[in-house]
Amino acid sequence: MVKRACPPSALATDCLWAFGVGGGICTLGEGLRQLYLSLGWEKDAAGSLVSVTLIGLSGLLTCLGLYQKLAAKAGAGTLVPITGFANSVISPAIEFKAEGLITGVGAKMFIIAGPVIVYGLTASWVWGMIYAFTGWTGMGG
Repeated sequence: MVKRACPPSALATDCLWAFGVGGGICTLGEGLRQLYLSLGWEKDAAGSLVSVTLIGLSGLLTCLGLYQKLAAKAGAGTLVPITGFANSVISPAIEFKAEGLITGVGAKMFIIAGPVIVYGLTASWVWGMIYAFTGWTGMGG
């Protein structure tokens, strides 16, 4: 029944779109990094500026409804970079804005990104405890 209801996916084309868009976002990030370095920013500051710029661009494109259109075509290519994470925070905030700042935006903003943050922090804490008590890094050392 599912096979009849859903059109077949063009796997190769979908993978190429995801690779191209994800790579394009990363290339944009590197281009921004080189720009900031050429403007005299130190390496660490340039990296931070790239993150802030990409998050800002993602937020702007999300607010304009363009990021969702790109994500519909590129799939995971837009989800993996920092821009996808920014989109996952901003989209629910926009969607639930009508419910108010506290019960809408504040309560629903991390509905998608929240589990990523929780499990990421938990995994880093567990890894830190393993390292602290055993000195084992899992990296062959």
